[in-house]
Amino acid sequence: MKTKITSKFVIGFDGNDHVIVKDGELVYENDSIIFVGHDYDGEVDEVIHAGNAVVSPGFIDLNALGDIDHDLIHLEVDAKRSKNLLWSTDYFYKSREVMTAEEEAFKSLYAYTQLILNGVTTAMPITCSFYKKWTETYEEIEAAAHHAGNLGLRMYLGSSFQSGTRVIKPNGDMVVYWDEKEGELGLQRAVNFIKNYDGAYDGLIRGMLAPERIEMQTPENLINTKRYSDELGVPIKLHAAQGAYEFEEIHRRHNKTPIRFLYDLGFLGPRTGIPHAHFVTGYSKVEEGTGDDLQLLTETGTTVIHCPLVIGRHGSALETFAKYKRRGINLAIGTDTFPPDFFQNIRTASMVSRILEGSVQDSTYADVFRAATLGGAQFFGREDLGRLAPGAKADIIVVDLDGFHIGPVEDPIRTMIMSGSGRDVKMSIINGRTVMRDRQIPGVDLEEVRIKGQTYFDKMRFSYLERDYQQLPEEELFQPSFRVIEKCQKG
Repeated sequence: MKTKITSKFVIGFDGNDHVIVKDGELVYENDSIIFVGHDYDGEVDEVIHAGNAVVSPGFIDLNALGDIDHDLIHLEVDAKRSKNLLWSTDYFYKSREVMTAEEEAFKSLYAYTQLILNGVTTAMPITCSFYKKWTETYEEIEAAAHHAGNLGLRMYLGSSFQSGTRVIKPNGDMVVYWDEKEGELGLQRAVNFIKNYDGAYDGLIRGMLAPERIEMQTPENLINTKRYSDELGVPIKLHAAQGAYEFEEIHRRHNKTPIRFLYDLGFLGPRTGIPHAHFVTGYSKVEEGTGDDLQLLTETGTTVIHCPLVIGRHGSALETFAKYKRRGINLAIGTDTFPPDFFQNIRTASMVSRILEGSVQDSTYADVFRAATLGGAQFFGREDLGRLAPGAKADIIVVDLDGFHIGPVEDPIRTMIMSGSGRDVKMSIINGRTVMRDRQIPGVDLEEVRIKGQTYFDKMRFSYLERDYQQLPEEELFQPSFRVIEKCQKG
């Protein structure tokens, strides 16, 4: 079946870079694009008139939230109280699954509908392990694969694994407690999932390896992870160089920066993606370490997955997007938090980089838009993603420009990034299938999902009381923005 979309603006691709096709047309047949330009003269089965809109490649989210966000809880706590939100020593020995299997299966449905509504067409998810017994179970990631496949979302999936976890001792010190055997078993579960599901749902589901944070991994398990990545031909995502404790802990263990440690293990490379990679030599908050971490990233072709919104909320920044770009590092974008809004993330990445650079150069909306599309595609080694061109997959979003809040339209990229949001995405097509139209997802009752999501979040929030090393009462652990006055119950 051939479908033609007409629109005020189509973001095409000329073989080298995105181009703006004014009053353009795009034609796709089944799962692939066959034409981008003007005056297509062939027969089509359907015509979609998008009107005053931008027809764009869908966003590629390399650190997509795969569950229900805990950042509402962690967002505005000071460094001292943040320890109360981690595991106590006692909890390490009696950890349990807080959620039922049904609830854990639901969380990915909630998250993936959010991704689709915000214009994400390809995702590589992250989930929280704070309230887990350890990390993701095989059943959870299997349910996630089915949700993604049924929704029509292109997804790189793998169950997370770790050999240790951060624990707060009774005196308030943070340490890592180890269970190396569980790390080994977790890696094997991840490999089994890849073998069973890579290529499922007509190729929409692809495998990846997702070791948890670097400080919670043994060198041996990281080496084996890289070996499996090479053997299976799948990407790796490992959070590293993202915080002071992790940086100092890796330096204490190995007398190396996290990036240098990974380089010496042979872990870095074109199939390796590192969120957030801003605690590197030369970073303003780093005092230890020698050498040039950015050179190691460039040399190995490692992708930095920049998550500007979430690290900005917590008082950090990449120093800088423009600098990493000039050093030849492949940059991609991850949302990491709620909402998975690429418009917010592109604005934030651009603005913070401009402030730190004192210049717009290499920090434009177009620069970050490339990272959100072409950068992610480069990481996957996919020249059929992240662009609208003949031969590319029909992964297409339509961004409405008719809203009064959009204001005057000048350049379509600058206009939609400056004034738009994920709520302006009115249609999403993935692999030639319309998965969202007019803010509705076929087969999904969004109100029901919203209500279930709140119930899940409330249960997750309450579970923090069980893990707190000081066992603070609820009103102290969760400090509201302002004093809360509850309605008195009569009787």
